[in-house]
Amino acid sequence: MTSLPLFSRAVRLRCPGCGSGPIFTSWLHMVPACPVCALHFDREARGYWLGSYTLNIFLTETVWVTAFLIAAFLTWPTPPWDALEYGSVALMVTVPFLIYPWTKTLYLAIDLSFRPAEEDDFTAPHEVGFTHPKAQENH
Repeated sequence: MTSLPLFSRAVRLRCPGCGSGPIFTSWLHMVPACPVCALHFDREARGYWLGSYTLNIFLTETVWVTAFLIAAFLTWPTPPWDALEYGSVALMVTVPFLIYPWTKTLYLAIDLSFRPAEEDDFTAPHEVGFTHPKAQENH
């Protein structure tokens, strides 16, 4: 599978594997597996979500650097340093929260493009209180 469909689905906050959704129950909570194809979003690697956190940090820093440079350039030679400082704090607090769902799905798409899904990725998640409908069919 090419990477374009994976990223297209991820940007729309859908399952990168099959495109179904919704896969978020709230802004900060992703279901453990796709409700249609049963792709397990954690992919069973220790520290797996560090990748999405890293992506979140990189994107937040990119937004901050871009905004800071544009604001400094537009107000040069006397940039409002206090406003730039407070604006920086505001960006660093709000941007990670605003882009959180996309960093989760985009990192999953990145991972799937380098490491395609295998049979183990479609097993029922190992989270307490969650039983995937397809796992119930198998019993």
